Amino acid sequence: MGKTITTYLIDGDPSGAQELTISNKICKMVIIPRADLSIINKREGLEYPAFYILLGESDELTPEAYVGETENFRERVRNHDYNKKFWQKALVFVSKDGAMTKADVQYLEHLAYAEAKKANRHSLCNNKQVPKAPNLPEHQKDSIEEFFMDIKFLTTFIGCNIFDVVEPNAKHLFYMQERGCSASGFFDSTGFTVLSGSVVSKDHRPSYAGKEKRDRLLKEYTTEKEGQVTLATDKTFSSPSAAATFCIGGERNGWASWKDREGQTLDEAYRKQLEG
Repeated sequence: MGKTITTYLIDGDPSGAQELTISNKICKMVIIPRADLSIINKREGLEYPAFYILLGESDELTPEAYVGETENFRERVRNHDYNKKFWQKALVFVSKDGAMTKADVQYLEHLAYAEAKKANRHSLCNNKQVPKAPNLPEHQKDSIEEFFMDIKFLTTFIGCNIFDVVEPNAKHLFYMQERGCSASGFFDSTGFTVLSGSVVSKDHRPSYAGKEKRDRLLKEYTTEKEGQVTLATDKTFSSPSAAATFCIGGERNGWASWKDREGQTLDEAYRKQLEG
C-alpha cells in the first residue's frame, strides 16, 4: 500500500527547517537544523510533549545521536544547545492533535533507545542512562507502538538510518586478519557491517588520529577477556574503510583489506562488476 508524505519547507530552504507528515496519520516530524533554532519560537506544537533525536555529524567511524523525551521541546532544546556540543540537527516528533502525554513520550524514548542500540548505526554515548518503560495500559502501548512505526518510517524517508536493523547476509562474507585482528563482515547498500564475535586490535597505530573516538567505540561495543577484544554485537560502519580502520586501529583502505574465502578483495568483488 502506498503512502503520501507531505513535506513543508518552513523557510523555503530545502536544507533548512521542515515539517513532514504522513497522510491519515497523527505523527508529525519537525526537522530543525541547529543553525535555525530560532524557528522553535514560530512553530506551534513544540511546547507539547515530544520525542526527539539529536543527530551529530558523521565522522570516519560512526555518527553520534541522542534520543530523548520532554514535556516542552521549546524549553528543553535550549538546555541542549548550551550543554551538548556534538549535535547539528534535531528531529522532533509530536502528535498533530497535541494529545500525547508525558508517559507516551517516555515510552517512545524507551522503544527508540532499544531499537537504536539494536541497529548500532549511531553511537548513543550521550545517553547516560537506559530509558525505562513507564506503566501504560495495553491499549495505550499498542497506540504508541504504532506511532513509533511512523517515526521509523519518517526517519528512514529522510535518509537517517538510526533504526535500520541489518540482517546478516551469509552469502558473501569478507574477512580481515592482521595486527591481532580477526574480523568478518559483509557489504551492502547501508555500509559495511562487522559481525559479532570479530576480534579487533586492542591497540592503535602511533600515527592514528582517531584514537579517542575509537576508544569510545571499543568501550561501547566490545568486551575484553584475557587481552582479546571482541565485538559484542554487529556494528555497521559507513564504509568498508571505516570498518577496517576501526578493526585494526589505524587508517586502512577497506576495499583492499577485506577479502572473501577465495582471496578476492572487496574491490574485485563489487567495484569490478561496474566495469563489466
